[in-house]
Amino acid sequence: MVTLICATHRPQNQTTAVVNAYAKILDEMGVDYKKLDMVELPKDFPFYGAFGNPSPQLSELAEEKINNSKKFIVIAPEYNGSFPGIFKTFIDIVPPNYWNFKNVALVGVASGRAGNLRGLDHLTNIFNYLKAEVYSNKIPISGIDGLLDANQELMDEETLAVLKEQAINFLK
Repeated sequence: MVTLICATHRPQNQTTAVVNAYAKILDEMGVDYKKLDMVELPKDFPFYGAFGNPSPQLSELAEEKINNSKKFIVIAPEYNGSFPGIFKTFIDIVPPNYWNFKNVALVGVASGRAGNLRGLDHLTNIFNYLKAEVYSNKIPISGIDGLLDANQELMDEETLAVLKEQAINFLK
């Protein structure tokens, strides 16, 4: 099982367009996957999920979408030179062994020029600490504002081709 993760909960975010494009690629490939969007998290999870006492709702979500998956595709926007704190908090609350010896592909999203390379590096360090293997072909998507159509869909052929290449090789 593969889990496709949208690492932000910001309303009307542009990362969702990349997640949806990646989902279409996985659909075309016939890959069995689940989506995990940070908006699915219980609103109070940072307070009641921390320190080994997660809510039943959070425990069920982590079991289904993290522990039961072997591979993760994380699509993370750039927030202040890194990735969203909500995703870091989620990682901190999920039992660490749920990530152990699993594979992670990373995609960064930014309106700027670097495509969230720093955030991808931070995520790589965290996942390596958790004994997860990070796929070497990390995709930084720069200038996301110019890659979306009027319906906020990712339609840039070059970007879609790079995402498809990552998916094919990561899932081998």
